[in-house]
Amino acid sequence: MGDTALPDNGWPADRIDTENAHSARIYDYILGGKDYYPADKEAGDAMSREWPALPVHMRANRDFMNRAVRWLAEEAGMRQFLDVGTGIPTSPNLHEIAQAVAPESRVVYVDNDPIVLTLSQGLLASAPEGRTAYIEADFRDPAAILDAPELRETLDLNRPVALTVIAIVHFMLDADDAVGVVRRLLEPLPSGSYLAMSIGTAEFAPEEVGRVAREYAARNMPMRLRTLDEAHEFFTGLDLVEPGIVQVHKWHPDGSGEQGIRDEDIAMYGAVARKP
Repeated sequence: MGDTALPDNGWPADRIDTENAHSARIYDYILGGKDYYPADKEAGDAMSREWPALPVHMRANRDFMNRAVRWLAEEAGMRQFLDVGTGIPTSPNLHEIAQAVAPESRVVYVDNDPIVLTLSQGLLASAPEGRTAYIEADFRDPAAILDAPELRETLDLNRPVALTVIAIVHFMLDADDAVGVVRRLLEPLPSGSYLAMSIGTAEFAPEEVGRVAREYAARNMPMRLRTLDEAHEFFTGLDLVEPGIVQVHKWHPDGSGEQGIRDEDIAMYGAVARKP
């Protein structure tokens, strides 16, 4: 990828750690993106050797996000989205999916990786009827997200908001209290808001996924994979949309990419739920 400079917004390229692999850049590399460094390629190749289904799994997670956002816009009528743990922009981005359904949709993206900010122009190309904004904040600090002026200026918290937390909580250890963080983010959102999540699990390919987790841990990215019962904890007090919590490729499949996917090739649960 090379060095990235940011002369316009003042965020220096030297904030980006190019020597060590990063989860968002590994994801980008495996999905066929271009925003990664040699350390990320080395990590992605090592992980794919341990579990050759890893690219299938990651694409299925991305496809789930696309379907969930489309469902939220089309079926649930959502026009406001808060996407926490955005990752590197990959078209179609969340606002492109939502605004294809309703151009007036408003989206706030949140991430704490400087490279995402570097590339955030891809997240800010809103339809003129709508609006997008970007907050640099850590998922583990919900107050920093909820108190950010970008959020208050973009979203009306008197109206329902769809909170999307995709492929991030498996990087939160027990001490981080992922369930508590999600609840605090949901707390100020009114009735009729939604939570869409994908949650890493090792229940379908424990040996292979365990080896991938060890590769992440060896690069200072320890993982906390969850059981189905543990995944349910995120949705306590919410009304799950059918079919409930399922592997991501089984949530409202549209026939575009699910054919031939084996259950043991997917290490992520997905669900959407409504706040009563």
